[in-house]
Formats: sequence, C-alpha cells, structure tokens
Amino acid sequence: MKSTSELTDFYYKELYGNLNELEKVRLQILSQLKWYGGMGLVVFILFAIWMGKNFGLFHPFSMAIVIGFIALAGMFYRSMTQEYAKDFKTKVITPLINAIDPHLLYNPDFMISQHLFERSNLFPHSIDRYSGNDYVKGSIDGVPLEFSDIHAEYQTKDSKGRTQWHTLFRGLFLVAEFNKYFKAKTVILPDQAEKSFGTLIGGWLQSHNFSRDDLIRLDDPAFEKAFVVYGNDPIEARYILSHSMMKRLLEFQKKVSYPLFISFVHNHIHVGIATKKDLFEPTIFTSLLDYKQAMEYINTLRYTIGIVEELKLNERLWSKA
Repeated sequence: MKSTSELTDFYYKELYGNLNELEKVRLQILSQLKWYGGMGLVVFILFAIWMGKNFGLFHPFSMAIVIGFIALAGMFYRSMTQEYAKDFKTKVITPLINAIDPHLLYNPDFMISQHLFERSNLFPHSIDRYSGNDYVKGSIDGVPLEFSDIHAEYQTKDSKGRTQWHTLFRGLFLVAEFNKYFKAKTVILPDQAEKSFGTLIGGWLQSHNFSRDDLIRLDDPAFEKAFVVYGNDPIEARYILSHSMMKRLLEFQKKVSYPLFISFVHNHIHVGIATKKDLFEPTIFTSLLDYKQAMEYINTLRYTIGIVEELKLNERLWSKA
C-alpha cells in the first residue's frame, strides 16, 4: 500500500488538473451562495422584525417560520453543491482509492448494509432511520473488507407527542475478516464512564451496563484507561485481545483521534470511527488545494484501508476451524 507521502504527491501532481477545474467551480458556487445568502439574511431579518411586532419572536408561529427558513436554506445549499460533490467524488476520491489499490471498488451512493451494522453489537438500540454513502469494498493483502459512511438514528416522542431524532452513530464503519475463528462476541467501547465519573463510579457504571454482556477486565492499564470491554467469553476475549493487539488498537486510536468502537463477532472485526460527519463530502468553504483539507481526505482513506496492516489482519496467526 502506498505511503501517506506517496498519496500526497499523487493528490497534488496527478490530480492537479482536476483540482484546478473543481476549484474554479467551487469559487463560482461560493460567490453565488454569498449573494443569495446575503439576500436571504436581509429578508429573514425584516421578516423577524415583523413577526416580533405582531406575534413575538418566541411565538409557536414565529418558531415554525424560523425552522422552515433553516430547512429551506439547507435544501438550497444541497441543490447548489450536489453536482460539485458528485464531480469531486468522481475526479478526486475515486482516483485516490485506485491509487491505494486498483482492485478496490467504490460506489459513492451505496453503503454498508444495516444487517452488518446491527450484527456488530456495537450499538444495541433499535434503528429507526439508516443512511450512508461512499462505499468501498475489496481486499487488502488477501483480507476482505468493506466500509462506508453511516448515519444511524432512533426516534423518541416528547411529552407533547412530538418526534425527536437522535444520532446513534455517525461516521465511518468498517467490516473486515479477522485472522482467527471464534465463537464468542467481544465488544470494545470508548471508556467514557471512567473519564467522566472517575475510576470508582465509572467502574461501577460499567459493570452495571445491563444492555451489554459481562464486563471483562484486562491486564493492560493503558488499554483499560482508553477502552471498556464487554463479552460473553472472557477467555476467548483475552485470546483475541493479546498484548500486541491491544497495543495496535491503542496506536490506531491515537492516529484517528475520533472515538473508536470495535467488536469481534462472527469471525469479523467491526470498526466504527465516530467522525460525526461525512468525511468524503467536499466543503465549499475550504479550497481543495488547501494542504490541511487534502490531508484529511488522504489520511482518512489511508488509515481506514490501512486497518489491515495496522492491526496485522493479514497475518494468519491462528488456523481457522
């Protein structure tokens, strides 16, 4: 697999023509958005003054108008940038993925199936709305894998019966074949309880998480500080989470910098990287030639596809039954 520096050179050298072409389109869209946005803001302020005098700014009618205005602005933004985003994925993301490995298949409109997402056991909550995009499938060093952006949500009703949507997970979700056959389920989550409430209270909350299997303690203080582990077979969990595997997971966590969710289920590793955004959607407000922006696209692809190498999933350390 190409290194980060090699992919950076590819981005700026091989894709330079595409980047320049897209940059011109981006600037045109940005100019139009500023003009329409300015006009819309003036109209909104005038309308807000009128509503304030006649109804009050916090009147239900006024609030409904504000929500409608925000929704309309969002729809307008998407319509203005939709074609640009499509061209970006065709002319930038697709060549980048091919540069990493020409055998990887990329579909910007597809996603990881909801079945695989639920099979991970990472988010044991009913899902009422499931969407995603930027699907990649193939194999790296003989290891089958697939990943995509995912947005999973559930809904609740407030005291007045109004529907409220809550994000269960939003980010990159990956499934890859693991190098050992196992029967049990092992789930690794960010250790938020101990970070928020301390070791004593946090540890008690972890051990009384009734939506999970048994809490499994490991003998690696650094790993225990970063993650909490649940499973239905402590022996097998410790067999999977060897000292070298825990070290690799800790190193990977440092590289991605986002909350990391991992599970070993049905002879596969499932990895959720909670970015809280679509990482392959281009932003109109930042140049594609900006180094920091370019590195976000490159590093996201490199680290995600590089999980095979990072966690040494390509090393057949155990025979499979």
